Amino acid sequence: MEHNITIRTEQEELSAVLHYPNDSAAESGVRQRWPLVIICHGFVGNRIGVDRLFVLAARHFSSRGFMTLRFDYGGCGESTGVYGSGGLPSLISQTRKVIDYAFGLDCVDPGNITLLGHSLGGAVAVLTAAQDPRVKSLVLWAPVAQPLGDIVRIVGHKAHEEALRYGASDYLGYALPAEFFESLAKHHPLLEAKKFAGDVLIVCGSADTVVSPEYGSLYQRIFWMRPGGHCSRETIPGGDHTFSGAESHERLYAVTGEWLAAVKKRKDEWCDWSI
Repeated sequence: MEHNITIRTEQEELSAVLHYPNDSAAESGVRQRWPLVIICHGFVGNRIGVDRLFVLAARHFSSRGFMTLRFDYGGCGESTGVYGSGGLPSLISQTRKVIDYAFGLDCVDPGNITLLGHSLGGAVAVLTAAQDPRVKSLVLWAPVAQPLGDIVRIVGHKAHEEALRYGASDYLGYALPAEFFESLAKHHPLLEAKKFAGDVLIVCGSADTVVSPEYGSLYQRIFWMRPGGHCSRETIPGGDHTFSGAESHERLYAVTGEWLAAVKKRKDEWCDWSI
């Protein structure tokens, strides 16, 4: 079951879709509260994803007993606003508003909320989780690690220079404001990652030419240095930045779904033991 919803922030109305677990995954109605996965799309992306990446992911997770919420950041997809306005702090704030919405649902398990971020959405997920203790787990798909350098590499140095000189630059029809680029230079997800205490899964494609797959090992080393929390890493052979193709999709969803189920099982067993 899927529902189109609107999540309101101070500045934007965020378009979103909420996926409920199917009947078999929901144990025929026995479960009262379900774990939730919130999908954070990447730079000038949307809640659908390239080749329906996030739609298919959400449906896969719902088949395994997870609620999934995918949404458009302000200025993307069907959401209102101007993308990049307010910089990275605005993207973090919007993500936290989505978490606020999720916490208001009586069918969500507040102790099992996962942020799944792709590309720049991965960096936003890390920065959000470092600030918000309600985030219990992280899944990072091809995550950006150096926001300014990675995004400038995508849009080109000319667009970056135009934004700084004239106040904004046009990239694929998006008027990217100077404050967006300025904020990218001020945020360092690799440094903030150590503040997150929960479990983490990192998945990269070996053939990613947009964001270096080596970032996966950098993030993993930092997460391993924490006093608590587990971190796993997987490389999809031949996978590109959006894991294009049926084989990459299937492997990505299987790895992520199995990891989510294992984390949930461990948490359930811990709760049973502690009682």
